[in-house]
Amino acid sequence: MRVLIVNTSERTGGAAVAANRLMEALKNNGVKAKMLVRDKETDSLTVCGLKAKWRAQWNFLWERLVIWLHLCMKRDHLFEIDIANCGVDITTLPEFQEADVIHLHWVNQGMLSLKNIRKILESGKPVVWTMHDIWPATAICHYARGCKAFQTECCHCPLMSGGLDFSHRVWLKKQRMLQGQRVTYVACSQWLADEARKSALLRGQVVTSIPNPIDTHVFRPQDKQEARRALNLPTDKRIILFVSQRVTDPRKGMGYFVDAVAKLVEKHPEMKQDTVVGILGGHAEDVASQLSLPACPLGYVSNPKRIVEVYNSADVFVLPSLEDNLPNTLMESMACGVPCVGFQVGGIPEMIDHRQNGYVARFRDVDDLAAGIRYVLEEADYAELGKSAVQKVAHSYSQQSVAKRYIEVYESAMQPKEMKR
Repeated sequence: MRVLIVNTSERTGGAAVAANRLMEALKNNGVKAKMLVRDKETDSLTVCGLKAKWRAQWNFLWERLVIWLHLCMKRDHLFEIDIANCGVDITTLPEFQEADVIHLHWVNQGMLSLKNIRKILESGKPVVWTMHDIWPATAICHYARGCKAFQTECCHCPLMSGGLDFSHRVWLKKQRMLQGQRVTYVACSQWLADEARKSALLRGQVVTSIPNPIDTHVFRPQDKQEARRALNLPTDKRIILFVSQRVTDPRKGMGYFVDAVAKLVEKHPEMKQDTVVGILGGHAEDVASQLSLPACPLGYVSNPKRIVEVYNSADVFVLPSLEDNLPNTLMESMACGVPCVGFQVGGIPEMIDHRQNGYVARFRDVDDLAAGIRYVLEEADYAELGKSAVQKVAHSYSQQSVAKRYIEVYESAMQPKEMKR
């Protein structure tokens, strides 16, 4: 079986990380998998980059310009919207033609247009589409943020302004794109699968749920003190860790984290002497001064070995996302034996088993978020939490288990339509 994984980026972003890990998992389980990307960042022989880079850049800029104009020339929501009005025809590429299955992942920002996707569907090759967010099931947004319009017909989008708005036109284009075609959608969490099944766009399509895989030979527990020395972090204090590609992204809940830390210090002032906060991600320095505890900004790190050291240096990992699918960061932390704290939203409760390998706080409840951090650091059997976290990842997110489930999806998608129920 030959599978072509299609993603905008090779390495940058959660979807790219997940797609890479899936490719490796498939190859380790007998599948000939390749990856096609707009932005090739390594010399990997199994990753192919688009040749005309200038065209990809033009596609990106043109799409942003059109969105900007429809936002009345405001930058608000500029990168929360994708309309897929331009992209690259990949059906003529040898990698596409030799593939048995086309596996789409995150294909926005000039990688594929709606017309390009329609052409892929009309090629007759089975198409599997992994949903890293809800964009394939809505008109233009990646996170619905409570909006239910996609369950009937996207219009009057909260991200747009005025009249029926642009989202309705894109919705109709997506309808035409899928008309008479079969796609197998795979959500990375059961929460997202449930949301996708409510979409009027995906009515009649197959929607299933398979988590992202992780290489537990890479992400695994290591000596905490050695990890801290390698990062020049304090070896005599407890470390609360926050990780995000861009830590100032409101969706990742930094504001709630700042408030929770403040409440902890208010109730337990001694924490100023024995606890620090580690911040991994872009713009880490921008938020360090907002915290009531000493902060250690680590910046943006892309080296896997270094990232593993960061997780292993921590005593607790906190991710108060306001909307999230199946965060790679939670999985990585748990694989390293570090208990996690997060809100009861999206796919997070599927990953964190409350008071077994971490703490699931009530949504947007700063007091409960602070209580969760305190629970991990002071009240729980810490060793048992870490052990349970490692076991959860090994059971649910290992390469072998995830690859096996995807192979079953591919085989089902390859069956003729009349054989499908």
